[in-house]
Amino acid sequence: MTTACLAPNGMNVYCGKEPADRLLVGTAKGVAVLERAAGKDWSQTGTALEGSHISSMVIEPVHGGTYAGVHRGGVFFSPDGGRSWEPRGEGISIPHVYSMTYAVEQGRPFLYAGTEPPCVFRSRDEGRSWDELPGWRDMKGKEKWLFPMPPHLPHAKTMAVDPRDPHVLYVGVEQAGLFKTTDGGQSWRELEAYSRPDDESYRDIHQCVLRPGHPDEVYITTGMGLYRSKDGGESWDHLTERNSFRIGYPDKLIFSPADDRTIFICGSHANPGTWISLHTANAAVMVSRDCGKSWALASHGMPDPMTANLEAMCLYSSGDGFDLFAGTTDGKVYFSEDGAQSWRLIASDLAPVSKVEHYRLLLPGAVSSRGNRPPGVGHAAAQPGR
Repeated sequence: MTTACLAPNGMNVYCGKEPADRLLVGTAKGVAVLERAAGKDWSQTGTALEGSHISSMVIEPVHGGTYAGVHRGGVFFSPDGGRSWEPRGEGISIPHVYSMTYAVEQGRPFLYAGTEPPCVFRSRDEGRSWDELPGWRDMKGKEKWLFPMPPHLPHAKTMAVDPRDPHVLYVGVEQAGLFKTTDGGQSWRELEAYSRPDDESYRDIHQCVLRPGHPDEVYITTGMGLYRSKDGGESWDHLTERNSFRIGYPDKLIFSPADDRTIFICGSHANPGTWISLHTANAAVMVSRDCGKSWALASHGMPDPMTANLEAMCLYSSGDGFDLFAGTTDGKVYFSEDGAQSWRLIASDLAPVSKVEHYRLLLPGAVSSRGNRPPGVGHAAAQPGR
């Protein structure tokens, strides 16, 4: 079977010779397995790692192993496409894993895991052992790093590897900044030219993506909107404004494999601090066909407005085209096989597809008063800049 993974963080582009017929969905209560047989629709066939809140998933391409990062639970490995799992986190001294990615050097896969609080760990032996990359615990400017929701710790939310050089790695920390290494993680430099002193949210990085075929062209989704750099992060253009763009709080971004000028983006209308008071995330998918200069709504088939937030999106490319999948904080999965021209619901009763407690902000009864809020949510609603 050909497999793709859908999770809030980690890898979100997959490819194979045939269309995907198996989808591993990272949820707040484990890995839900969706499958489809020839001529039939998708259906849930099981759940793995029950009770684990899945943060990120990766399938490394050399040996085909599948990895799952777990909120407050380390890393798990599957050798058989998600049918069986085992823990592989020896050496990860911070077990709250937020993001994962991989690099390939001379035919060997390297795995990276980003954590809360921010550190980056690397494995050279398929996750059996991990080493902490230096510099993160004493990074300059850490006194400004703060995440609004308790326990107020920033986290390494996104990572991207330059396909030309596995030693070049970008790490986005929410909320702290975008960092880059060119020597395999021995030293780091913050790329901060996108940030302004009057930004409502401080260096709130959600996802970092390199444009296929143009890896010096870097895109970041943030709490202030979408930015693009054409010089490896040295200078930036602000492509979407937080207060005027339909998706004011963008998260996932994916380039089309058919045309690298076409971008799919998803997220909520406004920052999570507003979800309690508005009782909706008002989420959507949008598409640009000119590298982010202009945009159109691409949510046909999804609820309008959508109360839940879209916190995961992935793409599976095959010789015949590509499929898109999107997951929501209320446990639904949507599927598009026509480039986001239309979507249909293929799963509706899963556990939340959500980073940590985001889904609680949209539960019935969640309010912004100090004395009545979902467990673990804190004062996000009182912090419009976060």
